[in-house]
Amino acid sequence: MYGQQPILVLSQNTKRESGRKVQQENINAGKAVADLIRTCLGPQAMLKMLMDPMGGVVMTNDGNAILREITVQHPAAKSMIEIARTQDEEVGDGTTSVIVLAGEMLAVSEPFLQQQIHPTVIIRAYREALEDMIQVMQNDVSITLDKNDRAKMADVVKACVGTKFMARWSDLAVNIALDAVATVALEENGRTEIDIKKYAKVEKIPGGSIDDCTVLRGVMLNKDVTHPKMRRRIENPRIILLDCSLEYKKGESQTNVEISGETDFTKLLQIEEEYVKRICDDIIAVKPDLVFTEKGISDLAQHYLVNAGITAIRRLRKTDNLRVARACGATIVNRTEELSEKDVGTGAGLFEIRKMGDEYFTFITECKDPKACTILLRGASKDILNETERNLQDALHVARNLMLEPKLVPGGGAVEMAISQALTRKQIQGPYRAVAQALEIIPRTLAQNCGANTIRTLTALRAKHASHSGDGGPCTWGINGVTGEIVDMKVEGVWEPLSVKMQVYKTAVETAILLLRIDDIVSGSKKRGDGVTGPAAAAAGQE
Repeated sequence: MYGQQPILVLSQNTKRESGRKVQQENINAGKAVADLIRTCLGPQAMLKMLMDPMGGVVMTNDGNAILREITVQHPAAKSMIEIARTQDEEVGDGTTSVIVLAGEMLAVSEPFLQQQIHPTVIIRAYREALEDMIQVMQNDVSITLDKNDRAKMADVVKACVGTKFMARWSDLAVNIALDAVATVALEENGRTEIDIKKYAKVEKIPGGSIDDCTVLRGVMLNKDVTHPKMRRRIENPRIILLDCSLEYKKGESQTNVEISGETDFTKLLQIEEEYVKRICDDIIAVKPDLVFTEKGISDLAQHYLVNAGITAIRRLRKTDNLRVARACGATIVNRTEELSEKDVGTGAGLFEIRKMGDEYFTFITECKDPKACTILLRGASKDILNETERNLQDALHVARNLMLEPKLVPGGGAVEMAISQALTRKQIQGPYRAVAQALEIIPRTLAQNCGANTIRTLTALRAKHASHSGDGGPCTWGINGVTGEIVDMKVEGVWEPLSVKMQVYKTAVETAILLLRIDDIVSGSKKRGDGVTGPAAAAAGQE
């Protein structure tokens, strides 16, 4: 009826919860996810062993990898898991910190909700605190790093790797990360592009030990030559990359050919052969040593190429082909008629095929100026390799963030404590002050995880920061995650990229704000033989 308010009709099996109860549930869900991850923070982090439904086992202390594997029912817990993925995609590190911090931000809001303070008041204070945190971080706590100072860069990446499984081989991991990022970095028109995902491929081969991991100045592919007579080692090869097939084209759909005379069939075969020969002649004319194609190579084409002394490798992945192009300077060509001298890649120093384990691998190495690389990982088992890869991805992202934004903040909970003190000095009570307390969860968890006396350590650290005058730069005292002692992070050389920390704070506070805003959860479940329920039921109830 006109002028009447629409009525929300909920069927019997639609659950609706609202108000304080929902907020309490959301806070509990956030705390539960944070508690699960808490022991995975810092150098003394424990590993989690996860079983997936297929019976596979994942062993890791990477926050994102753990949360990706577990299944949760509560919607608030799902959004907590989502933030770990966002953190991983954006900056690649800090996935555990962001969950722990977001859980604590929710936990400190609980007393205010019990005092009947409206969520919007808490949210406003959180927003204000976040702005101040970013301000303090950019202006007071951070220092600028010289990108060309490799030793300082190595210290920062080492701080990242130090909390992971690869901590024992931290020097190796640091060198791999810095070399790989330096290789794929591309500067054009004053813009720096570092695409790790596309151009720094990680190849895992079981066997050997972790000490054998290296960065190849070039590309490695899991391929062998197509013909046994082809050369398996070529120095300074001339390389051609194709994405067309070197065989006779088959009809797209069913093709019928009517043959009237008996010679016609021979003629048909002859045309096919001539076509293949023409393609091979186009290739041979450019005098390459090595041909890669993304499609197939027929036996006849192999015969012509072997006679010309050309090695051919077929069915390359598109991504691999792009990496080879970046490494040796060749251009990928679609049609053999268009091949010319400028398409030939001469940047590679050595092509060889080696057998590792059971399989053959193609190596294109010693490239002059490769803009793509392959990280070769060796390890005792698949689980070790997978965990090593996850650790390396974090190290690569940290190195990339430093190249793009060379600013650092002290690690070991020092930056959290410094920001907490800066917020406390503002003398604003209520939820704003609670944010300052929530930040202390990072140093507290670090102390807990290495078995230190939490209360004594935190009180001493708080005193250190409170008595710091502010002269001579920020207060860099934090907790040594191995021994639990209070140390100066400047002396220890533990630094973290500003971009990672910035993303952690923004994501954690904004997630807490989002979950505090929720005051209603309506879940509709459809039963057989029942009508529409949930959101659609509401629409059905409107007149």
